[in-house]
Amino acid sequence: MPTRSSRGMSTGQKDTNEAKYSQNPQHSNYFGTDDKLGPVAVSIRREKLEDSNDLKDQYQYRIIVRTSELVTLRGSILEDAVASTGKHGTVRGLPLKEVLEQVVPDLNVSCLRLALSTAKVTEQLLKLDEQGLSHKHKVGVLLCRAGQGTEEEMYNNEEASPAFSAFLELLGEQVLLKGFSKYAAQLDTKTDSTGTHSLYTTYQGYEVMFHVSTMLPYMPNNPQQLLRKRHIGNDIVTIIFQEPGALPFTPQNIRSHFQHVFVIVRVHNPCSDSTYYSVAVTRMEDVPSFGPPIPSGVTFRDPENFRNFLLAKVINAENAAHKSDKFHTMATRTRQEYLRDLAENYVSSTPLDSVGKLNNLISLASKKRERTKAREGAELEAAGSVAWRVLAQDFSGGAAEFPCALGISAEYVVLIDCSTKEVVFNCFCGDVIGWTLERLALKIFYGRGDHIAVRVQDGSAQDIREMVQRLKVRVQRLS
Repeated sequence: MPTRSSRGMSTGQKDTNEAKYSQNPQHSNYFGTDDKLGPVAVSIRREKLEDSNDLKDQYQYRIIVRTSELVTLRGSILEDAVASTGKHGTVRGLPLKEVLEQVVPDLNVSCLRLALSTAKVTEQLLKLDEQGLSHKHKVGVLLCRAGQGTEEEMYNNEEASPAFSAFLELLGEQVLLKGFSKYAAQLDTKTDSTGTHSLYTTYQGYEVMFHVSTMLPYMPNNPQQLLRKRHIGNDIVTIIFQEPGALPFTPQNIRSHFQHVFVIVRVHNPCSDSTYYSVAVTRMEDVPSFGPPIPSGVTFRDPENFRNFLLAKVINAENAAHKSDKFHTMATRTRQEYLRDLAENYVSSTPLDSVGKLNNLISLASKKRERTKAREGAELEAAGSVAWRVLAQDFSGGAAEFPCALGISAEYVVLIDCSTKEVVFNCFCGDVIGWTLERLALKIFYGRGDHIAVRVQDGSAQDIREMVQRLKVRVQRLS
């Protein structure tokens, strides 16, 4: 969805929590097909806020907008920040059409119809909202012994070696699969068809199930070991554990459409008091780089530090791989199918803001009224980020300018590169020590006197004044 200056809209601070609001009984879901955006799903909820700053009966709207773009718009807008034909602060609220027209001006809201209240709707909205936010990962682990280098050789290692067993013990916990109730990564937890045990761990709120080659069933008469490859070959990230004497690893020896990142772990002086590990990574060309970085020549001797590094690396590897062309295309296609299904099969005939004859009459009457202006400065009370399009100065690259979105929330000042969608600067509002402004430019000073410089296009001088007003409110509250 195209981005634009959103003076009243504040983006949600915790995306993973916003999804639950689309399932709240007080939340209304609307589906439709827009001529430009394609199938869309919108969830909106009005809620009363605690009275503050001598303002009573304040309301806000929580809104989630889902299009075929993989980035979902989640946020909130204060009712006072909406120009409307309705009256602010009443029990009935504003026409939802007017709220959405301000928040999502690129969406033709007349295409929206009230969603049916069914379990299928709830299920598909959850899948859409959790897309790209998964805290469950599956990672393949292949043992590569001395003299080995091919895929077949690694898959045919029937049992774990002492060095491999020590590595697995460091990496996670061996669990009994039968009756296992946590994330199983498609392993059989009822009949032992995929082995009796596997390796599982948690790390910073993430669940990781490892598909370990020597724990999956071994078939003596099947040189390709298809039961093992069925799982590891479908994992995006694979750890190659190399014992001393293993041949150099090359991904060209692996035949798979899904394996995009290989983390090569080589053990040195295995099963001794001087055991240590070295790590290398190879990835498909369209997988972006990811951290934590591996300093040149670094080795890992402390087991806990090594474990933390490796788990962070494999989780980030999978997240990075999802940005590759292949997985981005697959995710977009899946998202479109979910949205199209909702828009075509799970909507009523009720359009937006048309519930009952009385509301229809009120809506018709309201068309004759002019919209009242939003309360001046209402967006300054928003907890989330208020954003503006700017040109930021890149001091590291010869002071060239590049298009960014500047966001100022209750806690942070953030710059996001519009082309890469990456955060290029952020600081805590409490670290802002001042600013200077010109008609179309603003410098924000932070820390010990460092600064960022942004500029707006001609005709957008009002944006600069709004940025300063927003800074005054947020910084003064934290000082």
